[in-house]
Amino acid sequence: MAAAAVAAPEVLRECGCKGIRTCLICERQRGGDPPWQHSPQKTHRFVYYSDTGWAVGAEESDFEGWAFPFPGVTLIEDFVTQEEEAEMVQLMDREPWRLSQSGRRKQDYGPKVNFRKQKLKTTGFQGLPSFSREVVRRMGLYPILEDFRPVEQCNLDYCPERGSAIDPHLDDTWLWGERLVSLNLLSPTVLSMSREAPGSLLLCLAPSGFPEALVEGVMAPSRSVLCQEVEVAVPLPRRSLLVLTGAARHQWKHAIHRRHIEARRVCATFRELSAEFCAGGRQQELGQELLQISLSFQGKPL
Repeated sequence: MAAAAVAAPEVLRECGCKGIRTCLICERQRGGDPPWQHSPQKTHRFVYYSDTGWAVGAEESDFEGWAFPFPGVTLIEDFVTQEEEAEMVQLMDREPWRLSQSGRRKQDYGPKVNFRKQKLKTTGFQGLPSFSREVVRRMGLYPILEDFRPVEQCNLDYCPERGSAIDPHLDDTWLWGERLVSLNLLSPTVLSMSREAPGSLLLCLAPSGFPEALVEGVMAPSRSVLCQEVEVAVPLPRRSLLVLTGAARHQWKHAIHRRHIEARRVCATFRELSAEFCAGGRQQELGQELLQISLSFQGKPL
């Protein structure tokens, strides 16, 4: 399959920002000193290493060389080829992108959901796009995703000219299940994770030979840092697949900062159903209907 050239779309002159969220477009239009506030940077930055599962204090920081375990993050590099990436983005760009918050554009393939009222409609939902059939099949080849059946796909388009970003947030748990799966296309970026819970994280002094030495073990905790002051940077290579589960899914908020979008980035996020919509759950029949629609792979963006 020959690779197709992927041209960046024309930079929009309008934005979809609402409330306190902004992008470069509306900031320029409003002019002057903005009355809104951007998310402040956390005091202490740690970097996640996928080969060890540990977060380590950034170089030249107060906690350089100190580390703590950071479970719930799985990173699969080179999940798709360059040719597959180019074809997927080309197919996405044939469909309309809708304006979204904070300089993003989006394509939704899923039920219409009111999370506040916990209600949903299947009207207009025809399934995931046809080009995702192979992506979902390939996911099942990995043990962590062997029973993963997505019922929603959300494509997000980030562009530095629009100042694209996404604020720290936790995904819904009423409808969406344990695993959040995202495919990172066109450019590398950083997923920034933070936690607002009170209390402290216990740190270990990373032994010499890091990161290999952490696989064998570490010294006893001998230092701590307030949770609310920590941000963990998870590097996302181009064409990599990210899976968030456990604490990384439910306790740590995730974000993409504007400064980490240096070129066009497209992200496809896949979500599965929560227990309430699975076998034995209160809404299992609705869940089965959603899965049948989703996995027909006949969808168009809503």
